[in-house]
Amino acid sequence: MSNVIYIAAAVAIGTSISVQPPINATMARGLGSPLLAASISIFVSLVFVIILWIGWGKGTGDILQIRMLPWWVIFGGIVGVVVVAGSLVVAPVLGMALFFVCVVAGQLIGSTLIDQFGAFGIAVKPINMMKLVGISLVLIGVTLVQNSHS
Repeated sequence: MSNVIYIAAAVAIGTSISVQPPINATMARGLGSPLLAASISIFVSLVFVIILWIGWGKGTGDILQIRMLPWWVIFGGIVGVVVVAGSLVVAPVLGMALFFVCVVAGQLIGSTLIDQFGAFGIAVKPINMMKLVGISLVLIGVTLVQNSHS
Protein backbone atom coordinates (compact mmCIF):
# COMPACT_ATOMS: atom_id res chain seq x y z
CA MET A 1 0.00 0.00 0.00
CA SER A 2 2.94 2.35 0.59
CA ASN A 3 3.78 2.33 -3.13
CA VAL A 4 0.36 3.82 -3.94
CA ILE A 5 1.56 7.31 -3.01
CA TYR A 6 4.70 6.90 -5.10
CA ILE A 7 2.72 5.54 -8.05
CA ALA A 8 0.31 8.48 -7.82
CA ALA A 9 3.28 10.86 -7.65
CA ALA A 10 4.84 9.21 -10.71
CA VAL A 11 1.57 9.57 -12.63
CA ALA A 12 1.35 13.24 -11.58
CA ILE A 13 4.96 13.77 -12.71
CA GLY A 14 4.19 12.11 -16.04
CA THR A 15 1.10 14.25 -16.49
CA SER A 16 3.05 17.41 -15.74
CA ILE A 17 5.77 16.39 -18.21
CA SER A 18 3.13 16.24 -20.95
CA VAL A 19 2.59 20.01 -20.81
CA GLN A 20 6.26 20.96 -21.08
CA PRO A 21 6.79 20.41 -24.85
CA PRO A 22 3.72 22.38 -26.02
CA ILE A 23 4.48 25.22 -23.59
CA ASN A 24 8.11 25.34 -24.69
CA ALA A 25 7.10 25.03 -28.37
CA THR A 26 4.87 28.08 -27.94
CA MET A 27 7.83 29.93 -26.44
CA ALA A 28 10.08 28.78 -29.31
CA ARG A 29 7.62 30.05 -31.92
CA GLY A 30 7.34 33.39 -30.14
CA LEU A 31 11.10 33.76 -29.76
CA GLY A 32 11.99 32.33 -33.16
CA SER A 33 14.45 29.79 -31.72
CA PRO A 34 13.98 26.37 -30.14
CA LEU A 35 17.41 26.57 -28.51
CA LEU A 36 16.69 29.98 -26.98
CA ALA A 37 13.40 28.64 -25.65
CA ALA A 38 15.17 25.56 -24.27
CA SER A 39 17.78 27.80 -22.63
CA ILE A 40 15.12 29.90 -20.94
CA SER A 41 13.20 26.82 -19.82
CA ILE A 42 16.31 25.22 -18.34
CA PHE A 43 17.36 28.51 -16.72
CA VAL A 44 13.94 28.80 -15.05
CA SER A 45 14.34 25.20 -13.87
CA LEU A 46 17.77 26.01 -12.45
CA VAL A 47 16.51 29.06 -10.56
CA PHE A 48 13.53 27.13 -9.19
CA VAL A 49 15.57 24.13 -8.05
CA ILE A 50 18.13 26.41 -6.35
CA ILE A 51 15.27 28.10 -4.48
CA LEU A 52 13.94 24.67 -3.45
CA TRP A 53 17.42 23.50 -2.46
CA ILE A 54 18.07 26.54 -0.28
CA GLY A 55 14.57 26.71 1.20
CA TRP A 56 13.41 23.13 1.49
CA GLY A 57 16.75 21.34 1.50
CA LYS A 58 18.17 23.91 3.91
CA GLY A 59 21.15 24.29 1.59
CA THR A 60 22.52 20.88 2.59
CA GLY A 61 25.14 19.15 0.55
CA ASP A 62 28.77 19.78 -0.24
CA ILE A 63 29.53 21.10 -3.72
CA LEU A 64 33.19 20.21 -3.23
CA GLN A 65 32.21 16.53 -3.32
CA ILE A 66 31.62 16.94 -7.04
CA ARG A 67 35.28 15.98 -7.51
CA MET A 68 34.53 12.56 -6.00
CA LEU A 69 31.69 11.71 -8.38
CA PRO A 70 32.11 9.41 -11.39
CA TRP A 71 32.92 11.32 -14.59
CA TRP A 72 29.74 10.15 -16.32
CA VAL A 73 27.32 11.93 -13.94
CA ILE A 74 27.58 15.00 -16.18
CA PHE A 75 25.42 13.14 -18.69
CA GLY A 76 22.40 13.65 -16.41
CA GLY A 77 22.47 17.35 -17.28
CA ILE A 78 23.13 16.66 -20.94
CA VAL A 79 20.15 14.31 -21.07
CA GLY A 80 18.00 17.09 -19.59
CA VAL A 81 19.02 19.39 -22.44
CA VAL A 82 18.35 16.67 -25.02
CA VAL A 83 14.88 16.08 -23.54
CA VAL A 84 13.92 19.75 -23.41
CA ALA A 85 15.46 20.86 -26.70
CA GLY A 86 14.53 17.64 -28.52
CA SER A 87 10.92 17.80 -27.42
CA LEU A 88 10.70 21.37 -28.73
CA VAL A 89 11.58 20.18 -32.21
CA VAL A 90 10.07 16.69 -32.33
CA ALA A 91 6.79 16.95 -30.37
CA PRO A 92 5.11 19.61 -32.55
CA VAL A 93 5.87 17.54 -35.66
CA LEU A 94 4.67 14.19 -34.29
CA GLY A 95 1.89 15.53 -32.09
CA MET A 96 1.85 15.14 -28.33
CA ALA A 97 0.28 11.68 -28.16
CA LEU A 98 2.68 10.01 -30.61
CA PHE A 99 5.64 11.87 -29.15
CA PHE A 100 4.92 10.68 -25.63
CA VAL A 101 4.09 7.12 -26.65
CA CYS A 102 7.52 7.01 -28.29
CA VAL A 103 9.15 8.62 -25.24
CA VAL A 104 7.52 6.07 -22.94
CA ALA A 105 8.61 3.24 -25.24
CA GLY A 106 12.18 4.54 -25.12
CA GLN A 107 12.02 4.94 -21.36
CA LEU A 108 10.80 1.37 -20.93
CA ILE A 109 13.49 -0.04 -23.16
CA GLY A 110 16.25 2.01 -21.54
CA SER A 111 15.10 1.39 -17.98
CA THR A 112 14.70 -2.34 -18.62
CA LEU A 113 18.31 -2.50 -19.83
CA ILE A 114 19.45 -0.47 -16.80
CA ASP A 115 17.61 -2.91 -14.51
CA GLN A 116 18.97 -5.94 -16.39
CA PHE A 117 22.60 -4.89 -16.07
CA GLY A 118 22.41 -2.91 -12.82
CA ALA A 119 23.82 0.13 -14.60
CA PHE A 120 24.61 3.31 -12.63
CA GLY A 121 24.56 1.43 -9.32
CA ILE A 122 20.91 0.35 -9.64
CA ALA A 123 20.02 -3.07 -8.21
CA VAL A 124 19.83 -5.79 -10.87
CA LYS A 125 16.26 -6.72 -11.79
CA PRO A 126 16.44 -9.22 -14.64
CA ILE A 127 14.27 -9.07 -17.73
CA ASN A 128 11.40 -11.52 -17.56
CA MET A 129 8.49 -12.48 -19.76
CA MET A 130 6.06 -10.02 -18.12
CA LYS A 131 8.41 -7.10 -18.80
CA LEU A 132 8.83 -8.19 -22.41
CA VAL A 133 5.06 -8.45 -22.85
CA GLY A 134 4.59 -4.99 -21.30
CA ILE A 135 7.22 -3.42 -23.54
CA SER A 136 5.69 -5.17 -26.55
CA LEU A 137 2.29 -3.71 -25.70
CA VAL A 138 3.77 -0.21 -25.55
CA LEU A 139 5.47 -0.74 -28.92
CA ILE A 140 2.14 -1.91 -30.32
CA GLY A 141 0.68 1.30 -28.87
CA VAL A 142 3.30 3.33 -30.77
CA THR A 143 2.16 1.66 -33.98
CA LEU A 144 -1.53 2.22 -33.22
CA VAL A 145 -1.05 5.88 -32.36
CA GLN A 146 1.10 6.42 -35.46
CA ASN A 147 -1.48 4.78 -37.70
CA SER A 148 -4.28 6.83 -36.16
CA HIS A 149 -2.84 9.90 -37.96
CA SER A 150 -3.26 8.37 -41.41
